[in-house]
Amino acid sequence: MSEHTETRLNIMDAPALSTSSEGLAKGIQRHYVRTLGVHHAGSSNHYKYQALAYTIRDHLMESWQLTKKANHMKSGKRAYYLSLEFLMGRALGNAILNLGLDEQATKALHDLGLDFEEMIDEEHDAGLGNGGLGRLAACFVDSCATLKLPVTGYGIRYEYGMFRQHIVDGNQAEEPDHWLRDGNVWELERPEYTQHIHFGGRTERFHDENGVVRSRWVDSQDVLAVPFDTPIPGFKNRSVNTLRLWKSAATDEFDLGEFNAGSYPESVAAKNEAEHISMVLYPNDASENGKELRLRQQYFLASASIKDVLRQWVEQHGVDFSLFAEKNVFQLNDTHPTVSVAELMRLLMDEYRLEWDAAWAITSKTMAYTNHTLLPEALERWPVYLFGRLLPRLLDIVYEINARFLSEIAKKWPGDVERQRRMSIIEEGETQQIRMAYLAIVGSFSVNGVAQLHSDLLVEGLFSDFYAMWPEKFNNKTNGVTQRRWMAWCNKSMSQLITDTIGDAWITKLDALKQLVPYADDAAFCKKWVACKRQNKERLARLVEEECGVIFNPDAMFDIQVKRIHEYKRQLLNVLHVIHLYDRIKRGDTENWTPRCVLIGGKAAPGYYIAKKIIKLINNVAEVVNNDPDVGDKLKLVFFPNYRVSAMEVICPAADLSEQISTAGKEASGTGNMKFMMNGALTIGTLDGANIEIREEVGDENFFLFGLTAEEVDKAHSNYDPNAVIAADEDFRRVMELLECGHFSQFEPGLFSSITHAIRSDDDPWLVAADFRSYVDAQQQASEAYKDQKSWQRMSIFNTAYSGKFSTDRTMEDYNRDIWKLEPVEL
Repeated sequence: MSEHTETRLNIMDAPALSTSSEGLAKGIQRHYVRTLGVHHAGSSNHYKYQALAYTIRDHLMESWQLTKKANHMKSGKRAYYLSLEFLMGRALGNAILNLGLDEQATKALHDLGLDFEEMIDEEHDAGLGNGGLGRLAACFVDSCATLKLPVTGYGIRYEYGMFRQHIVDGNQAEEPDHWLRDGNVWELERPEYTQHIHFGGRTERFHDENGVVRSRWVDSQDVLAVPFDTPIPGFKNRSVNTLRLWKSAATDEFDLGEFNAGSYPESVAAKNEAEHISMVLYPNDASENGKELRLRQQYFLASASIKDVLRQWVEQHGVDFSLFAEKNVFQLNDTHPTVSVAELMRLLMDEYRLEWDAAWAITSKTMAYTNHTLLPEALERWPVYLFGRLLPRLLDIVYEINARFLSEIAKKWPGDVERQRRMSIIEEGETQQIRMAYLAIVGSFSVNGVAQLHSDLLVEGLFSDFYAMWPEKFNNKTNGVTQRRWMAWCNKSMSQLITDTIGDAWITKLDALKQLVPYADDAAFCKKWVACKRQNKERLARLVEEECGVIFNPDAMFDIQVKRIHEYKRQLLNVLHVIHLYDRIKRGDTENWTPRCVLIGGKAAPGYYIAKKIIKLINNVAEVVNNDPDVGDKLKLVFFPNYRVSAMEVICPAADLSEQISTAGKEASGTGNMKFMMNGALTIGTLDGANIEIREEVGDENFFLFGLTAEEVDKAHSNYDPNAVIAADEDFRRVMELLECGHFSQFEPGLFSSITHAIRSDDDPWLVAADFRSYVDAQQQASEAYKDQKSWQRMSIFNTAYSGKFSTDRTMEDYNRDIWKLEPVEL
């Protein structure tokens, strides 16, 4: 026996990391040389960014593990946020902020001869979303971590995010956004949790060992779902939640027989087809193949995520599901993940042998549905033939759910066949369709809209029949945004001023901003406020000059509209106003003029003809306005290309006027309106979406209101005559003449005829002409108000001070109080 006692190290006992600037610098050096294998200091900034990111990620790892362990030990209720989009943007700055390492990281980089901003700019935006829906999901998971709520995000790891937008001759041109081309420092592959996902095949009935008739899915073509985990840190609380994104892969790399026979393309066909599922965010679904791929993506997300949750449950509790509904809740972010209802039923019945009633009791108590649209055409419907071909076993289940649901309707409203037809999950017609929103409502215990008006309109209109049946299911959860990214990170000068003035509690309790109200009349504070805004406007002006070649004067009003290009969002109304201002300048009507710089940005769906034509119009008008010496600095217009999260981080702190001008009753909520408000912009907007609540919070006198209400919009359609409206308004008539005579398309006659016809059409659902005069008048009020800078800055401060309601921290607290009922997990 040796006199020396053998010492064994615990593999989990990693040495502590230093959070000092010196410790961070050593971490950067270590990863640069040893992780990345770089042999000289002159390599590109990309490797230096990666070394910094790995160093920051190291500091997340311990807390990530502790959070997982604490969740497991507590064994409390958990929530799972299923979303087809997560528009995360860049991760590095957010991680540094939430870890509280801003000063240390800046100094470490300085000591290494590196620039903090340059490192931040090296990171690619994770553009796994189309707009507000995906960005909302990103804000939600940030707030859940900050509130220490045990919430896991589930999505798809798209190889190509939202396309990169270029402007060529004024037109939108799309190119792939291969955001993963340089790898992704922030993700960890977890192949041990890979799931098999079924497609195709058929349903087979059989007798189990007890003689009970059951069903199973056979002869399917399977693909693998491989999880990649991203840490989501809370703000300075050591809580780190998980975003799990699924990548599709083939079950076999290739067919060896085909390969040996010399048919290489055929040998890898299955691999390629499998990988297509997670290849592209929003494939063009104009074709049958595009529709099929979209349905594949939705089922891929739902099946992989639910199987993952069931795997974790069985590992901890075995196959006893009696407490499953008490301990788990799935939040479906819009209609995309609705197939989860049928998939959970399938797994509980086919894999775990529960009877229908027991499986339905669990499913209908764990699913919660958030609706994000008032546009009927945006509520997904799948042809029964396509659904049945791809998901035959799930079609059986949907039919059974519908049959039982129709029986409930018949009991409540005997003989009301018309109501059964209206409410049926299966829509009859030339081609039978599955109404996915209806499936979501029937299978969920909670259905919420995302702004009070939106929720009211849902129960009064789109879902009125369902509200009559289950009023207790419906509720409102007004959206929000995270102030960590949209103030503390992107507007550092203003954030520092606020913290110096009222303390930093607002970073996690945004209502604390109300303490700013008295400072709106404090001359010294207002002077500093103006200096912060000026700094932000100068930063945006540099970006505009770099991206667009146009010089913005920071003394001018910065008038901003950035969002997805869509007719209901009415970028068209904005550009009509720019033409009106241009016409006034050309007529010499410039007395007491307020200089204005107008920036419009956003992407149009590749197949959306009119939206792309509106982009062309904006660019053509900008070409004329920006190059007319009569106009000079009185008016500038740019279309900002490739609008994205990192661009918004520069744009929103610089805005003076926020354009939220959708047709009333069409925008569910909006979140850009909240980001601009937080950063001290004043809103010009209709009574639509969350605009109503923004106006209620900040006061009528600090909001430029125009346009018809949602109720008036409904009434206006019955006798709408836009041509009479145009003829009766001299300003509007002149704008239309400039458009129709080809002044903005002199070498392309009739280029914008589709747009002018739409404006003049009695059937224009967006009522552009109806709101023109009201909009122009409200814009004039904004111009007059901007001249009195003392008053404007007071209104600006009020907008920030009263933005507390619009934090996602409040939104998540509402979800948790009313729907999820989770207990925060302390480490």
